Amino acid sequence: MTTKLQTLYGLKFNPFRADIPIDALYITPTVDAFIRRVELGIAGGGYVMVTGEPGTGKSAALRLLAQRLSQMRDVMVGTIEHPQSRTMDFYRELGDLFSVPLQTHNRWGGFKALRNRWAEHIASSLCRPILILDEAQEILTTVLTELRVLGSKDFDSHQLLCVVLAGDARLIERLKTPDLLPLGSRIRRRLTLDYATRDELLACLDHLLETAGNPSLMTTELKTTVADHCAGNYRILMNLCDELLTTGADRDLPRLDEKFYLEVFQQPPAKKINGKKR
Repeated sequence: MTTKLQTLYGLKFNPFRADIPIDALYITPTVDAFIRRVELGIAGGGYVMVTGEPGTGKSAALRLLAQRLSQMRDVMVGTIEHPQSRTMDFYRELGDLFSVPLQTHNRWGGFKALRNRWAEHIASSLCRPILILDEAQEILTTVLTELRVLGSKDFDSHQLLCVVLAGDARLIERLKTPDLLPLGSRIRRRLTLDYATRDELLACLDHLLETAGNPSLMTTELKTTVADHCAGNYRILMNLCDELLTTGADRDLPRLDEKFYLEVFQQPPAKKINGKKR
């Protein structure tokens, strides 16, 4: 954040950017309840799933979930960074995440080494390692199938991992296909995020402005206006507010109001050419 934003508005951080501190993220009661259920189920392992369209809060939910899980005692949390990997690259990434040296030419050896590592962790801590896979709708079917086999033992009666799958509606449809139905049937807990209501959007804005250090930065009328013009999408809401914030700082405005919103986003009047509007 620029010094001008800090000086002019007294902000500790830009509340409308994606990289805000985790402690400043707005958490809905639904997301909070889901995270608590996941925490309670860590000992048993298995699969949980977070789905929703872009802008409905998946990234924030995953950040909160990863933070809460990593704070639990003796819990190992790994996040897959490249969901489009083929099977052997997927194994390499798992090896890096869980500190297991793997030989690229020996897939069976890697399979055994990872399972032994997880089994040792469970024996010493009684907690399953956690693997988070964002953009899971992009993961190859062969990789998801390999993960299902890799993470279970004793004829599927014991789970060696707690796996968090996150993605959009395509993930839900993929898990209904014959190849992935065995994985889809193992999902124990689900969080389906929808577009936000006006009250949820306003609560989010109030929370962000409060934690950033300037709850009166935007008038009540302005907050209502931007909430009504973002189609229930948190990402669009943040983009609108960020544009207002940076433009307001450029103009040295002490506070942002509804009149300023109209100045920034109102469409210019159509020009007349030969008596016709263009």
